[in-house]
Amino acid sequence: MHIGPHAIEPRVVLAPMAGVTDKPFRMLCKQLGAGLCVSEMTTSDPRFWNTAKSRHRMDHAGEPDPISVQIAGTVPAVMAEAAKHNVDHGAQIIDINMGCPAKKVCNAWAGSALMRDEALVAEILRAVVSAVDVPVTLKIRTGWAADRKNALAIARIAQDSGIAALAIHGRTRDQHYTGLAEYDTIAEVKSALRIPVLANGDIDSPAKAAFVLRHTGADAVMIGRAAQGRPWIFREVAHYLATGETLPEPGVAEVRDILLGHLEGLHAFYGEESGVRIARKHLGWYAKDRPENAAFRGVVNRATCAEEQLRLTRDYFDALAAGEAWGAARAA
Repeated sequence: MHIGPHAIEPRVVLAPMAGVTDKPFRMLCKQLGAGLCVSEMTTSDPRFWNTAKSRHRMDHAGEPDPISVQIAGTVPAVMAEAAKHNVDHGAQIIDINMGCPAKKVCNAWAGSALMRDEALVAEILRAVVSAVDVPVTLKIRTGWAADRKNALAIARIAQDSGIAALAIHGRTRDQHYTGLAEYDTIAEVKSALRIPVLANGDIDSPAKAAFVLRHTGADAVMIGRAAQGRPWIFREVAHYLATGETLPEPGVAEVRDILLGHLEGLHAFYGEESGVRIARKHLGWYAKDRPENAAFRGVVNRATCAEEQLRLTRDYFDALAAGEAWGAARAA
């Protein structure tokens, strides 16, 4: 699959997620097999471009190509300027958010709320595509509500506006992340378009990825929540799609090394105090399937410095590798 001049290989993409797909996580997922990693949403409002949060979101130094940056907003001219600003700061693909269901985004008529105004969608897409010389992609949902599924209409507007690729989450906005994703709408859109289509929603295993690709005819899959605490899902999916074989789950020692590297990346990127705080949610995701999860989080979340957080994490996984119960190892 290509997005403009960029070959996306393997065809497994990290979905943009606010507060999750920061630079350390994108780089980790790239290392573990993602063909493309889309940044968390950045505001189109220039008043906030110089905040610490925005500066971090626009930092792409050392990040593997292609660099895809998602922008959100409602005013075509402002969105166009935001696209240019991000291209000036290293973006090689601009992604437009019309899929976020969050209330604070939709209340401002951004994100998936834009799907209610097809004329405004066309204005925004044309303005952004005309403003930059890099490919522009779009992420949408199947519609605003179950009785208002207009993904196909939006998709045709997108293609006519020069959008290079379209990602579709298989839920309506009013579903948020409840219920099950449906893929028939994605299949309908794919059959009507010439541009690449990425299928998103509930893809949490190699077999599910293969099923969704077969069912929809999509060019790639996009994985979001299933990568939280499990970034190696990208290599598992890529290997299965290429060979039909299932890779073994990573061992405890490899998970330890991946997580310690992720923590060190967070500490370096955000600074010690913020990095330690931001790392806590990732620690919870990595340990969520372990029986010792509650005990682990209770201790690790008390860490106030990087050295302590790393040491407690290393102790936990070393005890698991040695076959000990973590609580017993701590008590000894």
